[in-house]
Amino acid sequence: MTVEGGITIQGGQLLVYGQPLLRNVPSNVTFTSESNLHGGFLGASFSESNSHHVVPLGVLEEVRFLCCFRFKLWWMTQRMGSCGQEVPYETQFMLLEGPSNKYSVLLPILDGAFRACLQGNAENELQLCVESGDPAVVTNRLDYSIYMHVGSDPFEVIEDAVRAVEAHLQTFVHREKKKIPGILDYFGWCTWDAFYTDVSAKGVMQGLSSLAEGGTPARFLIIDDGWQSVAAGDESAGQSTAVTQGTQYASRLTHIKENHKFQKDGVAGSWPEDQSLGLRHTVLDAKANFNLKYVYVWHALAGYWGGVQPGGSNTKIYDSSLVYPVHSPSVLENQPDMSVDSLTVNGLGLVNPTEFFSFYDELHRYLADAAVDGVKVDAQNIFETLGAGLGGRVKLAQQVHQALEASIARNFPENGCISCMSHSTDNLYHSKQTAVVRASDDFWPRDPASHTIHIASVAYNSLFLAEFMQPDWDMFHSLHPAAEYHAAARAVGGCAIYVSDKPGNHDFNLLKKLVLPDGSVLRALLPGRPTRDCLFSDPARDGKSLLKIWNMNKYGGVIGIFNCQGAGWCKLDKKYTIHEIRPDAISSSVRAADIDRLADAAPEGWDGACVVFSHQSCELVRITLHAALPITLRKLEYELFTVAPVKKLDTDLSFAPLGLIEMFNSGGALKGLDFDTQGKSVTMQVFGWGTFGVYASQRPRACALNCSTDIPLSYDQTSGLASVSLPRGEEGCLWTVTITF
Repeated sequence: MTVEGGITIQGGQLLVYGQPLLRNVPSNVTFTSESNLHGGFLGASFSESNSHHVVPLGVLEEVRFLCCFRFKLWWMTQRMGSCGQEVPYETQFMLLEGPSNKYSVLLPILDGAFRACLQGNAENELQLCVESGDPAVVTNRLDYSIYMHVGSDPFEVIEDAVRAVEAHLQTFVHREKKKIPGILDYFGWCTWDAFYTDVSAKGVMQGLSSLAEGGTPARFLIIDDGWQSVAAGDESAGQSTAVTQGTQYASRLTHIKENHKFQKDGVAGSWPEDQSLGLRHTVLDAKANFNLKYVYVWHALAGYWGGVQPGGSNTKIYDSSLVYPVHSPSVLENQPDMSVDSLTVNGLGLVNPTEFFSFYDELHRYLADAAVDGVKVDAQNIFETLGAGLGGRVKLAQQVHQALEASIARNFPENGCISCMSHSTDNLYHSKQTAVVRASDDFWPRDPASHTIHIASVAYNSLFLAEFMQPDWDMFHSLHPAAEYHAAARAVGGCAIYVSDKPGNHDFNLLKKLVLPDGSVLRALLPGRPTRDCLFSDPARDGKSLLKIWNMNKYGGVIGIFNCQGAGWCKLDKKYTIHEIRPDAISSSVRAADIDRLADAAPEGWDGACVVFSHQSCELVRITLHAALPITLRKLEYELFTVAPVKKLDTDLSFAPLGLIEMFNSGGALKGLDFDTQGKSVTMQVFGWGTFGVYASQRPRACALNCSTDIPLSYDQTSGLASVSLPRGEEGCLWTVTITF
């Protein structure tokens, strides 16, 4: 019952390093040690066999925690608290703060045919909830339902916990072992908010043309919902009818091929034998005319929102049948309207599980032959509701993801897949290959209450999701009251950057802070996550905290700081709500030490000195590692800080590279750095063009481009900012910049 020096259950208490985490632990709660000294599994025995159990683990009081829970069937968000009654239903990740800078993580996982989550009750008990999703799949004992890990570094504790579960379950693979799709390094455009389901081949060309003309060309395209052949559930198969926004949830796939809007001279309800007249025509035209590198298309995990038409003339080979979702009681606690949701009422055409691979392979092969490079696979969590009579939710998740990923591997060699509406652990713990996951609820352009919580949710969800896949921050609008706010967050997120602007509705000055003229982006190296001092504060609701997000570049780091106060998901009204109309300005501070891995980018012999460049004020200051820079922000305001470790070249000569300082993530441009302390020179490899800045404690004597051409350099004696203008080069151009003192 003990992990030496770490976790102990003793005298009815769960102890971490000798300090109580839970009190009144029932005798039916079990603990099984892991092979390492810092983790183990919690489970429980039950009085009778059943397919659904809820059991208390102990009383949680006066312990600060952060958790990620599903507030909707599809999505997680964050919640902070300090006692059991504040733990929401459907909690899938929990980080707790102990004394002496010790942290514990609780991961409810998959235990055989059962899936676990956490919840609290009015008595401050932390409860374990397990269910199979099939009344015929029952148990009276589960020993491996929660993995618990402890340590002194919160980021390492989370990673180590997920890696331990990876070794235990052997059903998923950590993000760092996966192939990351190429779209993440380019700017993209998604059709969704521009056209919704009215998207057409003509609209695609309009959107791509509009962005290219403004100097920020898209290099990847996502054709979202609206390209497929679908019909309402009560209509005859093969009839492709108009689908309006919202009604698509009652519609089903009638053919794997595109509808007439994506056919050359197409006619509704017919599909040309010649594939060059179908989707392939649109995709090849787009690639040829706009130099697209990647085209993805959307489909639901079930084929379409309402599945695949049972018995249809073009779909009967998949042997789909009408099934009705049965939602988990804990999901309904958070989202009671799912009980009358369109899918719940109208049912879903579920492909026979024995035909999952055949269905995906035929669909994806058709898309690959049409020059499509990948898919955005949506509405994944609905499968957790369909396990009755099929062996339960865990078995069904294993079957569908094994088939999906096998088809992706066969048809899209760059691992072209974005996982969406997929935050259930049924999916996460079966992700062996998929490398990108949408990290929050949608960008809602017309809901003013949604923007601040969107940023906060992605950041906190990424603490958990980033161990499985690269978090995707979703599309946004470049011409929007919250556009800069969203853009800055994506710059620090390390994610794909793409917009869903209507053709002609763009802010190109904003986009040019994200996108180089060749369509490349300066992507940070890691998933963006909250800084250590933000882990247990609530930047959306407490009225006093700002959210800081940190990330790394090759030779420095970046911090984004955001005022996210004033709105959030209301657990009573079940919607995004502005709970404070005019929040006051909030003050905080930024430290170089907020970048948790900054030392990894520091030069040899680094003494902790740094320079910090603020994007909006364009101020450059030199500070020590733990020195605090004050900042005050109002609602929907932000600031970005480029942080670079300082190298001492001589007794009175110090240097630090910043990057392309007009870009949001300046330091992402720096790809190489070599110090010549003997000759007092620095040579850098710089990706992109524009204003390139460095810190120098003395005025540089000269600056050379590509080791030959001298270029003018400006220098500010007060701040030490030296800058040069790099000319535009060929696509993918890497400049060699040498500064001599």
